[in-house]
Amino acid sequence: MLALGLALNTLGIGLFCWLMFALAVYALPFFVAVTVGMSAFRDGAGVFGALLIGIVSGALTLAAGQLTLAVSQSLTLRVAIATVFAVPAAIAGYHVVFALSQIEVASLVWREAFACVGALCIGGTAWARLTFFARTRPSDSAGVVENTPRPVLTAAKHEQ
Repeated sequence: MLALGLALNTLGIGLFCWLMFALAVYALPFFVAVTVGMSAFRDGAGVFGALLIGIVSGALTLAAGQLTLAVSQSLTLRVAIATVFAVPAAIAGYHVVFALSQIEVASLVWREAFACVGALCIGGTAWARLTFFARTRPSDSAGVVENTPRPVLTAAKHEQ
C-alpha cells in the first residue's frame, strides 16, 4: 500500500508539473478573461453574460498575441509580445512553486529560492513555446535577393 501511495503521489506531482508548464502560455489570457468577466458581472451582465464575455476576451487576447507574433517581422515587437505573455506565466509559476514548497521546506530562504527558480523555468517555458514557431523572415526592404533559378544551358548554347 505504501509503494502504491508513493507511486501515485509521484505521478500526481508529475502530472501537476506538466500541466503547469503546458498551461503557462495561457496565464495572460486567463488573467484578462477573469478581469473582464468580473468587471462585466459587476456592471450587471449577469453570470452567463459575464462568463461569455470573459471567455471571448481571453480567446481574443490569445489569438491577437499569437497572430501578431506570427505575422510581425519586427524583432522588437516579437520580444515585447513574448515578454507580455511570459511575465504573468513567471508570476504564476513563482506562486505555484512557493505554495508547493511550503509543504516540505521549512526555511523561508529556500522556499524563496525554489520559487524564483520555478518562476524562471515556467516563464522561460512560456517564452519558448511562444517564440518556437515564429521564424525570422527576411524583410522585403532589406534588399535580400532570393535565389532565382538560372537558365539551363542547352547543347546548342554551349557549342556557340
